[in-house]
Amino acid sequence: MLNALVLLWMSLSSPSAAEARAAYGRFQALSGEWRGKSTRGWEETTSFRTIAGGSAVVETSFDAHPNETMVTIFAMNGGALELVHYCVAKNAPRLRATRIEDGGRTVVFTFVDGGNLASRDQGHMDQAVFRFRDDGTVSSRWTWYQSGAERWLEEIEYARAEAH
Repeated sequence: MLNALVLLWMSLSSPSAAEARAAYGRFQALSGEWRGKSTRGWEETTSFRTIAGGSAVVETSFDAHPNETMVTIFAMNGGALELVHYCVAKNAPRLRATRIEDGGRTVVFTFVDGGNLASRDQGHMDQAVFRFRDDGTVSSRWTWYQSGAERWLEEIEYARAEAH
């Protein structure tokens, strides 16, 4: 019932399909290698790659957790922009863009549902905010949700890696 109410709310307040497609284009433009630095002190190597005839953007993150790789896939689902985050927490939350602001430079994704989640109260990434600062700088802020409450926030600053 709660998921149905969340989906109804999202459909009433969702960005337009044109806004979602334009924001998706920003994710496609990230193609390449990036270096990420977290407010929690760790650094990572990240790559973005557009696959499947342009229908998905795969972000691969290595070393956010020592010797672990996580994957986030961005894709259009009808007129909505969504992501699925394959997390070291061994679940795969699906989030939908619920706000697109500043000409698509800020995209807010909100939890819809997910794989390997017995309930919404099981720990998972619940919200992600991406800010496109310029062609070489992007940030993401992730919210962890567990047992009915937001547990922590982390922001990651990405800089495009120099070509060798």
